[in-house]
Amino acid sequence: MNKAYVIKKLFQALVTVFLVLVLNYILFRVMPGDPLAMLMRNPKASPEAVAKTRALFGLDKPWYVQFGLYIKQLFRGDLGFSFLHRKPVSEVIASRLLPTILLAGLAEIIAITVGTLIGIVSAWKRGKKIDTISLSFSLITYSMPTFWLGILLVSFFSVSLRIFPTTGMMTPGAAFRDLFALVADVGMHLVLPVLTLALVLIGEYALVMRNSLLDVLTEDYVTTAKAKGFTEKYVIRKHAVPNALLPMVTIIAINLGLVIGGTIQVETIFSWPGLGRLMYDALINRDYPLLQGIFLLVSLAVIGANFCADILYGYLDPRVRG
Repeated sequence: MNKAYVIKKLFQALVTVFLVLVLNYILFRVMPGDPLAMLMRNPKASPEAVAKTRALFGLDKPWYVQFGLYIKQLFRGDLGFSFLHRKPVSEVIASRLLPTILLAGLAEIIAITVGTLIGIVSAWKRGKKIDTISLSFSLITYSMPTFWLGILLVSFFSVSLRIFPTTGMMTPGAAFRDLFALVADVGMHLVLPVLTLALVLIGEYALVMRNSLLDVLTEDYVTTAKAKGFTEKYVIRKHAVPNALLPMVTIIAINLGLVIGGTIQVETIFSWPGLGRLMYDALINRDYPLLQGIFLLVSLAVIGANFCADILYGYLDPRVRG
């Protein structure tokens, strides 16, 4: 790997991180609403108490002083203090990170596997009945609003059939005999949220893989491989699919970061105790430090995933390094 290529991508990532920090600071201060109104719920609070609270959280200082303090705290690993939870932001986020990783990770694994296979089969059997069915399924699932799909699944599988639980991560007040019982209960609660998120991603990955593979199948080296007498299955598996996966690397890298923050609709519908639900609650309650912490985490996840994709791209396709 060319060191100059890696350094260039690293520099671009660091510049993007700085711009995100600036946007992260400005964005939540131009939003309507006063955070002090959420901190001090007593309408009869004295002006002295209001001023003391404002000074306690540094809201009485000029914006540029607040920004400097914000950057200084970040370098110390301090994301601030949550107005709503009365805890450090890092502790609040850490307590909700694992459920989101579990939900988004399972959905991504299923979506990547199933979506890629559907895209390959659809491109291989282009123009046939299975291609029509696959393409229709992908377009329908990809165009479905996540919140609508989640409500639909809850109405059918939870309300009508009573197969899966409607909300939460585990049954409230349940006493589990062993670890297996706990895992089984969490698994039952996971099915519908994972299915909701995975279906949308499956449609996206299938469409990207199909279009990418169709482009590759028109390349000269594929025609040459066929002319040498290799079977169609061998040509697709050994020559076409590896090269068609390059666009998939990009879209998967982007989604790996975005899905963490994009679970807000799914987690709200299913009351899943993850970052998405936490973001929703923080937004409703104008908890700016918590919103800043979540936004920064999601942004770093997206930037980090794209940096890894750029490096992986350089390994997979030497033309990118040039």
